[in-house]
Amino acid sequence: MAKSRTAPGQEDLTPRYRDVRALSEALAAPLSDADATAQSMPDASPAKWHLAHTSWFFETFVLRDHLPSYRPFDPHYAYLFNSYYEGEGERHARPLRGMLTRPSLDDILSYRAHVDAALLAALPGMDPQAQALVMLGLQHEQQHQELMLTDIQHLLSLNPLEPALFDAPSGMPAALPGAIHWIEGRQGLVEIGDDGKGDFAFDCEGPRHKALLHPHALAHRPVTNAEWIGFIEDGGYRDPALWLSDGWAWTQAEAIAAPLYWRQEQQGWTRFGLDGRKPVNPAAPVCHISLYEADAYARWAGARLPTEEEWESGALNVPPTSGNQLDGPACPRPQATDDNSALTRMFGDVWEWTGSAYRPYPGFHADDGALGEYNGKFMSGQFVLKGGSCATPRGHVRASYRNFFYPHQRWQFTGLRLAKDL
Repeated sequence: MAKSRTAPGQEDLTPRYRDVRALSEALAAPLSDADATAQSMPDASPAKWHLAHTSWFFETFVLRDHLPSYRPFDPHYAYLFNSYYEGEGERHARPLRGMLTRPSLDDILSYRAHVDAALLAALPGMDPQAQALVMLGLQHEQQHQELMLTDIQHLLSLNPLEPALFDAPSGMPAALPGAIHWIEGRQGLVEIGDDGKGDFAFDCEGPRHKALLHPHALAHRPVTNAEWIGFIEDGGYRDPALWLSDGWAWTQAEAIAAPLYWRQEQQGWTRFGLDGRKPVNPAAPVCHISLYEADAYARWAGARLPTEEEWESGALNVPPTSGNQLDGPACPRPQATDDNSALTRMFGDVWEWTGSAYRPYPGFHADDGALGEYNGKFMSGQFVLKGGSCATPRGHVRASYRNFFYPHQRWQFTGLRLAKDL
């Protein structure tokens, strides 16, 4: 499940708990009950479900198991808001979450208040094991905050009115960055994975282990929208020689010809975001692309995707709280200055696809029980992304953090950074 190496005292954990829980509700505040109930596709979940599931997590794994006097808010919620924990029994089918018109959004907010009151009252006397579970629950909720935003964006994109969740930030710099500069990476044996120095890491980030890096270089910045338009105009989506076999079959079956949410209009390319439909900013990092698209672009550019180990090694000295993360409107932004002497924008803006499969590190063992299902059972058929995005809560990610999605998925804030052999 997780490695929580400290047992924060009440003075540390209580403010963090309040802040994380409040942010979830603030993100959902602009939504109507209808907005929060609808489900746009099986991969997405309604905002109302995210708000309830994160409370179910605290109720189930902390309050139920560590507070004998606790009484559930509603016994039916254990069935409605379990996600994938087989050890916790039957659950409502994921593709049908949008059919839960009841309980209402107000009911879910009351549920959250009930869980919060019980947990905050018990927190001062909780033992270290329970406090570690609270920390896991907070990290889990931060993951769902990003998922909630990306799921809302997908839902609103299907509305013909294309409504905005918030206003776009003004005054964004629009100057195109210079050409890609290559930064030589470490080579030889390096240590990869959680180093045990932080207060938290998910189990899949360890054990720390040695990896062999061959001579390589990473692009100093992510690929931009302007560069992606060049790929489109050069026929990149029409050339099967650039694509993995599965990727080419996907483009043909789904008629893929541009990143998700892009549309070509008389005035040029536009994209839909949480700020509504706007012209594509050529200087911003390209976003909402699949692994298949990222891999095809890299081949077109005469490069490749970085491995997970190359990316993590390059990011070790970059502050993980840097970059455009979730402090305001979630939108990838151009960079005011373009420093080509070092790796930039490793954290924030867009999750960066790697060419590495999401598989266990040497010596990895999932925990027993339902919480052991958190990460380990998904280590099949998915690829690793690194670095966080504009929708990632600041402070949530680190160099060892491993996000993972299937190669065709692109409704998350996903982009790419190029790599090459030396």
